[in-house]
Amino acid sequence: MNLVIVILLSNILLFVSSLYYILMLQQNSYNENRKYFHFINDDVLYKYASIYIFMLVFSFLLIIYESFPLYILLFYILAMLILIFSFFRIYKSHSKKLPLKITSRVKRIMAIDYLLYIIYELVMYYLIKETISYTGAVLMYIAFNPYILILVIWLLSPVEKLIFNHYKKEALIKLNKMPNLNVIGITGSFGKTSTKMILNTILNTTYKGFYTPASFNTPNGLLLTINREKTIFNDYFISEMGAKKVGEIKELCDLVHPKYGILTSIGPAHLETFKSLENIQKTKFELIESLPKDGIAVLNKDDIYQTSYNLKNQVKVIWIGIKNDADVMAKDIKVTSKGTSFKVFFKKEKKAIEVETILLGNKNIYNILAACALAKALNVDDKALIKGVKEIKPISHRLEIKNLGNMTIIDDSFNANPEGAKNALEVLSLMENKKIIITPGMIEMGKSQEALNKNFGKQIAKVADEVYLIGPKQTKPIYDGLIEEKYNKENIKVKNSFTEAFDEVKKNNVNKSITVLFENDLPDSYMEEK
Repeated sequence: MNLVIVILLSNILLFVSSLYYILMLQQNSYNENRKYFHFINDDVLYKYASIYIFMLVFSFLLIIYESFPLYILLFYILAMLILIFSFFRIYKSHSKKLPLKITSRVKRIMAIDYLLYIIYELVMYYLIKETISYTGAVLMYIAFNPYILILVIWLLSPVEKLIFNHYKKEALIKLNKMPNLNVIGITGSFGKTSTKMILNTILNTTYKGFYTPASFNTPNGLLLTINREKTIFNDYFISEMGAKKVGEIKELCDLVHPKYGILTSIGPAHLETFKSLENIQKTKFELIESLPKDGIAVLNKDDIYQTSYNLKNQVKVIWIGIKNDADVMAKDIKVTSKGTSFKVFFKKEKKAIEVETILLGNKNIYNILAACALAKALNVDDKALIKGVKEIKPISHRLEIKNLGNMTIIDDSFNANPEGAKNALEVLSLMENKKIIITPGMIEMGKSQEALNKNFGKQIAKVADEVYLIGPKQTKPIYDGLIEEKYNKENIKVKNSFTEAFDEVKKNNVNKSITVLFENDLPDSYMEEK
């Protein structure tokens, strides 16, 4: 009977705890660049250290016991129920924003993880005669399971490679059935998704095509998009291309071979993995240098990291700009809290068209310019350009304006870089009512992270009436920047979660007209516990 209870409770604990570990594995890119390993180390050593220490000490004591008296069994049952409840609570709290997606890959990971556990259970059952020692050995395995998942990822890597090659073959066959397809690559440190959606809206006035959804900007994302496309009668495919290290954009280009490319911007995003701005610059230009001689590249004349780069191929370049003289420029810009209007001047044709959009922020003007420049090169006429720009809808979680009763929300929760944050504050400054920002700051900025967040705090001080910082450890540099600008301490609130902060904002501003900026709502893997 004791053995049945042990097997039942240990299997439930393994399942519930594995849900949390696999969720974190998924949120940390399946341990790409050892992200999951670093996360788990922080979990084990700091965030939930008490749970892991208890599991290890308790399992060790069970192993050295020689008998399984009733009081130990009862304590074991109670302890296991508490552990099961604790891991379930942890899993639920971390899955609110980004729930676990039960993909085929997740199913494979779960299957191999459980298979290894079953094998271990059977081996321990035959090697250890005492039920109580067996119980301790099983619990110790569960305690080490977050690290065992790294072994599972390694064991599955050949399988994942085979599956990737299979989908790659299918995608290439499909692309070959679309001989008239123009493949357009879009990359940059920020603005990729917005530019993609803007360009698709404009091109869709004249042509038929498809694009990578959401942030499907990895090799798997590109292949999945192509294989899911229902028709071969397309004129264009817009491929968003993301990267966190040198060579990854080239890998994407080798998959889909773009003829056209837009480089939105170059800045300090993912510095933690890129190590330097020079590496970011080199990686982003992998798209432009992969274009054929008869292709077209759209570059930003106002971006010093683009103008200073020595391009290594002969592709035609169309320069866009607002400040510096360029092939396609924005002039007579008018911005209000309701939208933006400006003239798009085409230097070669010596003429301009006037466009209007509900989008806000300087960065969106650059994104629209880039899309108009390429669309014009692809023979979209002026009327279609004007119509396309007017039809652009707010891009989800990227300076998206929402109304909630008396509250205006600027949802910029998917932006996490210095330029994007600065642009969001510019939009917030346009609002006439009380201005509040909720932010955990910027992440993955390497050694520059503290300085960049401190400067962000200084910028916030000039715009926001109230500041809600998420995570005392993460946002300390922002706090320091605010104080350095002599910002009123009483208007700075430090909370442990986004939900806690937003609930307080709503409670304190009933029937008041306010604007709230959500700037970079981090994934659950970055949560700081109380």
